[in-house]
This record gives sequence, structure tokens and C-alpha cells, in this order.
Amino acid sequence: MAEKPVPLPERRLMDVKLGQLPSWVATRDFTPNGILAAFRRGHDRYFNKYINVKKGGIGGVAMLLAGYVVISYIWEYDHIKHDRWRKYH
Repeated sequence: MAEKPVPLPERRLMDVKLGQLPSWVATRDFTPNGILAAFRRGHDRYFNKYINVKKGGIGGVAMLLAGYVVISYIWEYDHIKHDRWRKYH
């Protein structure tokens, strides 16, 4: 027996086809409470998948630290690029 199709607003981003993407984005809640709820759901999913596991390792924490390093580099890239163009002073 085939499963019922999921309505577009309830689909996850990975389940949305490229042609349906603009209408899916239009159904999202962009109010401050909606954005906060989306961050909370993302944090809960990450925590339950990588941190709160029975046989956990260093993978989840290492991924978090790697993300921090990448974001820090992006934030400081203009300063690093400016220093690179200096020759001797």
C-alpha cells in the first residue's frame, strides 16, 4: 500500500524538488518566533544525532569545533587578506 503524500508545507528541505522550492520557501514562518523555533529544532536534531547517543565519540564535538574554526576564518578573512597584501610594513 502506498503512503499518503506529505503536504508541501510539512516536507523537509531534502524532500522538496527544485521546482517546488520557491513555493516551499513561501510557506515558511519568518516571524521571530518561527525563526527561533527553527533554530531550536535544528539544535535538537543535531544534539540527538551526534551528542546524545549511547555509543558516542568525538565526532559531534569535532564537527562543532570545525564549524567554529571555519566561521572564525570567514569573519577574519578581510583582515587576513589585508595583511597578505602588505609587503614589508
